[in-house]
Amino acid sequence: MPSSQRLPEVSPRLLSKSLLMLCACASLTFSVWAQQEAAEPTPAANAPPSRVLGVLPNYRSGELSDPFTPLSTRRKFYIGYKDSTDYPIFFVAGALAGLGQMTDQHPQFGQGMEGFGKRLGGSVADNLIGNFLTESVMPTLLREDPRYFRRGRGNVLSRTGYAASRVLVARNDRGHWTFNAAEVSGNAIGAAIGNVYYPGERRLGDNIQRFYSQMATDAFSQILKEFWPDIKRKYLNHQPKP
Repeated sequence: MPSSQRLPEVSPRLLSKSLLMLCACASLTFSVWAQQEAAEPTPAANAPPSRVLGVLPNYRSGELSDPFTPLSTRRKFYIGYKDSTDYPIFFVAGALAGLGQMTDQHPQFGQGMEGFGKRLGGSVADNLIGNFLTESVMPTLLREDPRYFRRGRGNVLSRTGYAASRVLVARNDRGHWTFNAAEVSGNAIGAAIGNVYYPGERRLGDNIQRFYSQMATDAFSQILKEFWPDIKRKYLNHQPKP
């Protein structure tokens, strides 16, 4: 082979498909491993609901007032698996893909069904990669707890600030509060991996935008987790009048 001959380039579409297949295989592997977890204990009476707004999965929440119990590595991967494979995630990914289609987000994907399929694949990959990195892989490596511990007391402003700040503050496996390195590093790595399936968005600014977008999404999610039990109890659990 002549030394001047170049190796064939790999197309972004092939890289995207390969990454999605890798995510699917990893999800299946994690699911088989995580499902070997012993039967889940019966939740406490004051445990947060398993879904926010009755739809969004809420498998990694606890109460701040409850005694702290560390999670095993298997349990951390179980949480990532449940959050990544629960059916509402795919509806949310479809909605985000549709919104991106209307606003022409990721213009390199084009329009039509092909463009929608690429946006849907990117959104699903964002969720799978982000969840496993921030809820399973990095918390295991850094010995941090991926759960959100709901305060459930105080005024609205203080609770909102507490909930949003938990993307930067977390408990470690000993129950001590520390910098949430798992959340930050997981989202940073996820943003970098996005360079594979967002071929036209590989600049530093694009990576920073993906990182901050995911951090803001996680902060908003935790605010919902903080207040949803109160909203549900006050507005949705009315007893019928005799």
